Amino acid sequence: MKMSWLEDALADIRNKGLYRELRTIRSAQAPRITMDGRELIHLSSNDYLGLTTHPKVKNAAIDAVEKYGTGAGAARFTSGNTDLTDSLEEKIARFKNTEAAMVFSTGYMTNLGVISALMDKGDLILSDELNHASIIDGCRLSRAEVNVYPHRDITCIDKILGRSTHNKKLIVTDGVFSMDGDIAPLPGIKEVAEKHDAMVMVDDAHATGVLGKHRRGTADHCNVNVDINMGTLSKALASMGGYVAGSQELIDFLRNRARSFIYTTALPPSAVAGAKAALDVIVKDDPAAKLWQNVSLYNKGLKDMGFSIDSQTQIIPLMTGETGRTLDVAAELERAGVLALGIRPPTVPKGQGRIRTSLMATHSKMDILDALDAIRGVKEKLGM
Repeated sequence: MKMSWLEDALADIRNKGLYRELRTIRSAQAPRITMDGRELIHLSSNDYLGLTTHPKVKNAAIDAVEKYGTGAGAARFTSGNTDLTDSLEEKIARFKNTEAAMVFSTGYMTNLGVISALMDKGDLILSDELNHASIIDGCRLSRAEVNVYPHRDITCIDKILGRSTHNKKLIVTDGVFSMDGDIAPLPGIKEVAEKHDAMVMVDDAHATGVLGKHRRGTADHCNVNVDINMGTLSKALASMGGYVAGSQELIDFLRNRARSFIYTTALPPSAVAGAKAALDVIVKDDPAAKLWQNVSLYNKGLKDMGFSIDSQTQIIPLMTGETGRTLDVAAELERAGVLALGIRPPTVPKGQGRIRTSLMATHSKMDILDALDAIRGVKEKLGM
């Protein structure tokens, strides 16, 4: 038999319309990109603030390569830790208004390392049903009991915690849910957590740099404090990697127990320097202000077409339903000049396919109006 089963498994994936193929972009993450020899309006990027092409961010990365080289060369606990990385962690802690922070090589590794280090057999984790895959896998690795609660359901959290006799309890949630664009009800979660002596962890991957008075993320937006504030450097911060911010004790513990931190090579200097520069731009220039103007213009156009918009953020899904229809709509949009990828199971539940559109601060008014014209044409043709 050996690996002959792969042919059948791949055929099954294709038959269900779930086969994925890589698409190659031949330009930067810009509002308009080049793909297959065509210019397309880009509505599928997580570069929400458009900082991957910002001169200060690019120059910082270039300067770091000149000084430190192209790679870290080792894990942080051997010879891979530099003053550049130390200063990034200090900057993240100041930005997040916490005592300390630590950087991981990816956001996925951050959730794996943090959750599996903090929680163990005899503990309880409550996880939102729409949490990111990295949270789900971190929960599995922890060996703790995991209760998945209905999306944003505080009453259910309260009931589960009320019955709990576990050693430690953790509520973990995305801050902004990446496929729906809605926001976790942190004030209610925080209230229930304090009532039952539970910790709160927020994955702020899609909120850092975007939400809140100070652009710190979901907790800033909701005006609450959380115990464990996780996020990525790879979205609004225009780089690569992940981070966790919180108390000094938390960071000291995770540095000694998070296996995905201890046993992996450190981030390359260019990624560290780029993230540092992006944070400076966010604090000094507030590019998110332009992003929210674009969101307002885009949402108004969609609502004028008859779309029902439930998103509260820069992520705006256009629901399509079944997988085949989702693929048809995405292909038609691309023919009309818009890259807006169709999202299918298992990323979203069966029957809840969608076109996940997301905006950037660097989209021009014309970019948005042209995209809306394309969406209008596809809507009329396919009856969205």
